Amino acid sequence: MAQADTSARQNHDYHGVKMSGKLFAELSRFIHDEVGINITPVKQVMLEGRLHKRLRNLGMLSFEQYCDYLFSDEGRSTELAFMIDEVTTNKTDFFREPAHFRFLTSDVLPALFKSGAYTASSKLTIWSAGCSSGEEPYTIAMVVKHHMAEHGERPFQIIATDISRRMLDKGCKAVYEVEKTVPVPEEIRKKFLLRSKDPASGLVRIAPEIRSCVAFRRLNFMDCDFGFREQIDIIFCRNVIIYFDRRVQEKLLRKFCQCMKRGGFIFMGHSETLFGMELPLEQVSPTVYRKYA
Repeated sequence: MAQADTSARQNHDYHGVKMSGKLFAELSRFIHDEVGINITPVKQVMLEGRLHKRLRNLGMLSFEQYCDYLFSDEGRSTELAFMIDEVTTNKTDFFREPAHFRFLTSDVLPALFKSGAYTASSKLTIWSAGCSSGEEPYTIAMVVKHHMAEHGERPFQIIATDISRRMLDKGCKAVYEVEKTVPVPEEIRKKFLLRSKDPASGLVRIAPEIRSCVAFRRLNFMDCDFGFREQIDIIFCRNVIIYFDRRVQEKLLRKFCQCMKRGGFIFMGHSETLFGMELPLEQVSPTVYRKYA
């Protein structure tokens, strides 16, 4: 891999590095083919800004040089994952869209358990699709654990997937700034969040009983096989499909439905709609759907 000399790299104004319209079209098409994300021309400046860090780290002085490398066999195997980390959006919070978690405990879990399919030996499976740095799957685990403490324990597992290795690493560590946990209800916070021995650190860690419920996996939605051995009871896929075009959205949702048990539930983001899509789903609450076939 050709790199610029150190002195040239140190003196280079990376903020001034731009890509041509033709190169942007090639790169955005490459990103769409590899991970499904739709990057329109209005986002060219954003894409350039996010990738300046990669040019600097690799010692490259132009996007032409970077793309030549990225599109090569070596680049696909070594640089693609780093590029994905830069271009994916990872916005998440604990207890984001709290109405979803109220509906989970008031309607979804009672409906599933009432069906009689879940006993002391059968495991409830929940998928956090696009889990980012782990706040969503840990929120789900805390909510389910807290609910079961009052309504009867049953085994459950949460599969948390994302394409970003950096975000998955953070999720596995399960360490967060105290400020991030403010939305967590006090009763749940006291049960499942552990303060650091160093009060000045401003950090908390998710309790082991919650961490043990969550398994992190890397998953590219463009993969033909999601690799699940189990059928899914509940899917959280919130504010994820907005980054894909309509054709990819519908294709993904069909695959999600194939992974779900009949009678299972899927939670979507409030900015997402399934209107006009031919899917075996019926709406049961705002942005919550149930598989009927």
